[in-house]
Order: sequence, then structure tokens, then C-alpha cells
Amino acid sequence: MTYVDGFVLAVPEANQEAYRKMASDASAVFCKHGALRFVETWGKEVPQGKVNCLNSAVLRKPDEVVVFSWIVWPSKAVRDAGNAQAMADPELGGPDMDCPFDGQRMLFGGFELLCGDALATPGVLDGMVMPVPSANRAAYKEVAEKMASLFREYGATAVVDCWGDDLPEGKVNSFHTAVLRKPDESVVFSWISWEDQAAQERGWAQIMADPRMEALSPKTVGADMSRMIYGTFTPLVVV
Repeated sequence: MTYVDGFVLAVPEANQEAYRKMASDASAVFCKHGALRFVETWGKEVPQGKVNCLNSAVLRKPDEVVVFSWIVWPSKAVRDAGNAQAMADPELGGPDMDCPFDGQRMLFGGFELLCGDALATPGVLDGMVMPVPSANRAAYKEVAEKMASLFREYGATAVVDCWGDDLPEGKVNSFHTAVLRKPDESVVFSWISWEDQAAQERGWAQIMADPRMEALSPKTVGADMSRMIYGTFTPLVVV
């Protein structure tokens, strides 16, 4: 089963090029050890939330930008082996590498692909993380597949949903704290890709006006939408 490592982090805006180079170099290492796709996207519009948001999730500072990224693997077994090999590979830089961001505030974890083409080349991206009752996984998948069809009808080039599987508790923060996860909930990591900003704006306007949208909302399967965190991003590194 396709497996996805998801990441959300904060990078100083002045370090964009240094981060891009680091990520580009790292992509070669991870792909050498089995990764199928390596994507980094740079925050374009990441709103402040009333309850929580991507900014609060990574404890973003005023001079920082939120990054939403993922690595796609053919399976969890390949991911586990590939990550271990990549971390031991001297080409990755080792523990003394000069890192252009605060890694202690990075959200990271492994997700099982629920639906969508995780290998599709991303354009302008809507990235989202939300809590969903663990018992409602099958119901969420059914709704997500129907919603994906609606989004594609209005121009989305890819709609991907992934279910939290291996999400460690961080010392500073984590995917759990990001969505204020309750004990009976799981974390969903997802994205919607559009050809460009014009397609995104047009598509969202049409979707929000479509009466089918209400019936396909994740809230119909118990997801607390007030704790969903989201933003719009543009590709920085795509391998």
C-alpha cells in the first residue's frame, strides 16, 4: 500500500533559497533509497484560525513561512527501510549539517494513503490537516472519494487524503497537538492541487455554490471542522 510521510514546518522567509537547495539535495538521497515522489511547497496564504491553525501548529514566528511537504513511498516497509538508509547516508549531511530552519518545531509522521493519486505533480496547492473519529475511517474514505470527484469536476488536478498511522509525540509539538486531537481521533493529512491560482479561485467559488458540497463535508462523518488547519501553497521542490 502506498505510504506517505507528511511534514509541516516553519522556515525563515530569508532562508527560502537555502531551504530549497537543502530539500533538493535531500530529495536525491530519499529517492535513491526508494521514495517515489518528494514534494516541498511554500506558504502563499496561511490564515490565522480562531481555535488553531498551521501557524500555531508550527509555532511560526513573524519572519517565517509555513512549508507543507510530503514524501511518497511504495509501502510502509520500504519507507521504514528507506528512511533508515537515508538518515545514515553521508550525502544527506549528517547530524552536523547546517539546517536553515528549526527542526524541533517540525510536524512529521507516516500516513496510509486513503484515496487519490499521491504521485500527481502538484500545482497551486490547498494543504489541510484535520482530526477525524478513528472509528469512522471507512465512512470518511467514502465521503472523501465523493468529494474528490466533485473537486475534479470543478478543475482540481488531484485530491489526496491520507490517514495517520505513525505519528510520534514531539517534544515541542506534533500532528496531535496541531489539531488538538482527542483520544478517540485520528489525524488526516490531505491536499488539493490546481493548475494555477485562477483555476483554484474559480474552482472554490463553484464548489462552495454547489448544493452537493454540504452533504459531502467531512463533518457528516464526525470530523470537527473547527479544528481543521489549512493553507494555500506553491511548489518549491518537486521530484
